Amino acid sequence: MKKMLLGFVAVFVTLEVLDAIIHGVILMSTYMAMQNVWRADMMAKMWVLHVVKIITAFFFVVIFSKGYENKGIMEGLRYGFYVGMIISSGFALGSYASYPIPHMLAIHWFLLTLVEYLIAGAVLAQVYKQVKEAAPKA
Repeated sequence: MKKMLLGFVAVFVTLEVLDAIIHGVILMSTYMAMQNVWRADMMAKMWVLHVVKIITAFFFVVIFSKGYENKGIMEGLRYGFYVGMIISSGFALGSYASYPIPHMLAIHWFLLTLVEYLIAGAVLAQVYKQVKEAAPKA
């Protein structure tokens, strides 16, 4: 349970920080050039995205814990890749098909979200390794 709780916190913080960098820095100029596409009250609804990250981080950790094999960072990267492909393809390609966004934005969303989940998987595997190593030996 301790691994899951620490993993959840680590993944949530990782996703929040990476989202801030991706959307608040890397893609901000693109977003500003497309203001006519976004909701007028979008900033008032940003809390919803934090709730999404809480839910995502929780299930990211729960699913990882069910198949955890203690194989180190490569296990986390593999897991992050699988989840990242599911999330980034649905998010980026689904948004591209639904909204008038440039194809390059969809590609950036796809690639950056995939990288985000690769990092989250690596962080989670590292947390699990650290907690296992810190556990008292019987």
